[in-house]
Amino acid sequence: MTDVRDRPAPPAPRRRPRYRPGSLEIFALILLTAVLLRSQLASLLTKVLPSGWSTVFVAICVQATPFLVLGVLVSGAIAAFVPAAFFTRFMPERAVLAVPLAGVCGIALPGCECGSVPIANRLMNRGVRPSAALAFLLSAPAINPIVLVATAVAFQAEPRMVWARLVGGLLTAVIVGLVWEKLGRPAWMKPRLREQSDSEDTGLKVFLPTMRADFTQAAGFLVIGAAAAATLNTVVPRTFMQHVGGNVALAVLTMGLLAFFLALCSESDAFVAASFSTIPVVGKLVFLTVGPAVDIKLFAMQSGTFGRKFAVRFAPVTFVVAIVVGVGTGLLFFGGWR
Repeated sequence: MTDVRDRPAPPAPRRRPRYRPGSLEIFALILLTAVLLRSQLASLLTKVLPSGWSTVFVAICVQATPFLVLGVLVSGAIAAFVPAAFFTRFMPERAVLAVPLAGVCGIALPGCECGSVPIANRLMNRGVRPSAALAFLLSAPAINPIVLVATAVAFQAEPRMVWARLVGGLLTAVIVGLVWEKLGRPAWMKPRLREQSDSEDTGLKVFLPTMRADFTQAAGFLVIGAAAAATLNTVVPRTFMQHVGGNVALAVLTMGLLAFFLALCSESDAFVAASFSTIPVVGKLVFLTVGPAVDIKLFAMQSGTFGRKFAVRFAPVTFVVAIVVGVGTGLLFFGGWR
């Protein structure tokens, strides 16, 4: 007879995983609370913050949000339904042709710069030369249609800004790509593992998580950027901003550094740039050229994806090229420093 003690214990009942709200649910709850308590929040903000701060902040957020939503929808759809091989099929082998073509292909990827880093990494894994993949990484968030439409809405009084941004973003991507082709070293990047299969998850399995991640990340940076812009417009003495705007070199450097540290999403940065009324238009173009190419969050993402040796070399080169190109393009399109 079998001893009862020798019998296997019955399997323990499986516990249901506890529900933990994600960042999107938390963001939606905060947004709903703000809508329901908008009158109380408005009176509180009026007491705590300077007059006009909430007006500038809300105006930037309201103008930029539709483009942000449209951008993450299209970006998620491309990640889910367009195979990565689509971008490598027609890529020339010569760098002098591959880099400009990769830069132009950036117009086919609506979305913010956060999504371009993993895509560039995937392109390198598929055999695309690094210089071409990096040109694509820089151009996609700067020249895609959603970013250009958002820029047109933000700068209705200055329609040439759209074309200036297109040319400046594309030139920055191509120049940095060609510089990296000439000076870059494989040892500066993490070792790459060639993919053995083209099979990837597609459809809603990719679309929904991509859209949720892009939206929550980009919306957070939009709120931070709008708050910073509102603060600069209301807290910083107007005489100081006029002094910055009156000194071309100081305005260019200030806007370049702001673009780096504010780390805005490229689908909403035009509305922040347009709010700096005392900054000359060339300075605003520098802001729009530097931001999608290099900022503090991109530096962190590139360090994690490609390696720190890469990031500490790539970021300074991109920053300098973006400022020079932004200034040159601004002088070409606007005929002066105004």
